[in-house]
Amino acid sequence: MTDLHTQFIELSQLRIGMFVYLDVGWMDHPFPVSNFKISNNAQIETIRSLGLERVRYAPDKSSPETSTKTDDAQIQQENKLIESPGAFAARQRRELLANQQASLQVCERQFSHAAQTFKQVTELVHSQPAQARELTEQLIQGFLGEILGEDEAAIRLLSEKAGEKTSLHSINVTVISLLLGRTLHLSKTDMLDLGVATMLHDIGKMELPDRLRWQDEHFNHAERQLYHEHVLHSLALARKMGLSANVLLAIAQHHEHADGTGYPSHVQGDKLSAISRIIALVNHYDNLCNPANPAFAITPHEALSQIFTQHKPRFHIPTLTAFIRMMGIYPPGSVVQLTDERYAMVVSVNSARPIKPKVVIHNSAVPRDEALVINLEHENTLCIHRSLKPLQLPKAAYDYLSPRKRLCYFFERGLEIEQQKEDGAAT
Repeated sequence: MTDLHTQFIELSQLRIGMFVYLDVGWMDHPFPVSNFKISNNAQIETIRSLGLERVRYAPDKSSPETSTKTDDAQIQQENKLIESPGAFAARQRRELLANQQASLQVCERQFSHAAQTFKQVTELVHSQPAQARELTEQLIQGFLGEILGEDEAAIRLLSEKAGEKTSLHSINVTVISLLLGRTLHLSKTDMLDLGVATMLHDIGKMELPDRLRWQDEHFNHAERQLYHEHVLHSLALARKMGLSANVLLAIAQHHEHADGTGYPSHVQGDKLSAISRIIALVNHYDNLCNPANPAFAITPHEALSQIFTQHKPRFHIPTLTAFIRMMGIYPPGSVVQLTDERYAMVVSVNSARPIKPKVVIHNSAVPRDEALVINLEHENTLCIHRSLKPLQLPKAAYDYLSPRKRLCYFFERGLEIEQQKEDGAAT
């Protein structure tokens, strides 16, 4: 896989020949695709009219015109030569922080777009099922554009405010399932079916009374049976939307287990489709991390451990193995202690290098909103010593790291700047 680096630039720096990414909703710009090489000035003016503060571009894919030698990039390079070491380090930190914040804002803006689309789908599914299907497929095609290229895609933890309960679970399961599908080398057709099925797997819950839409350990037998019927409701709505047989089967089987202990049909083993196995596993993982009652939530590290040690027979072993390898020992949202005894929270895991995630480190000398994300892959002597429960943190570290009561995930593209290899000293 090519390790393609991208970075943010100001709109004034746009040039013909730059390969850019428009990190807005796929219907919020007039271009046929969201990433392309700029071929004329009219495209530059159109991009500037979108209301963005900056855009992301890939230097490795770009061949910008150099009609002038005194553009912004050259001026910045010349300024580096005359800056004092302290001034250069301060400016470097500001640039890294700005890129870091811009990257998170891109993820949260795209998550918000996905949540809005999901809400539209639920509003249209009865009256205009064909339009609901089209909106869902457009959304998933956009997701696939994010993860099926040469760029690396990581799993990024978002701020807790980014997701609300109804859409958060469906988007979480979709994001993680698609990354797992890529890891398992599913075909593009299966990836599209996987994305549509995961986004819509719980749509039938809207047919249930409000109090029964979220599984509760205190349900009596009758309530539990009614809750289980959401699978059949989801399947009926999916048929109404005219979805493919592969999608219908995955929705029907998203609570089935390899050992036959699932519901509603107790299907097992080879009768589960490839994408059903993925959805059943990821759906279970997210329900452990994001239960109806946040008081019963367990950490991502605990969820993986519980699935592997207690529930392994329920899941297809090759799929489970690939999932654990992709998520890493410490998935995003994990609270950890480092080998130098500092506390940190994992915020991003690259599925290609899961053992060395990106973390935010508790440092009382640095304001929380100015803390740099540290890539442990670039740290020769620093790594994770152990996982913790949030309540094991000292109060100062807990307040600083703000462990999420609800975990909210999205894709993060491979945003890397070479100077990040040196940013450990700044934290």
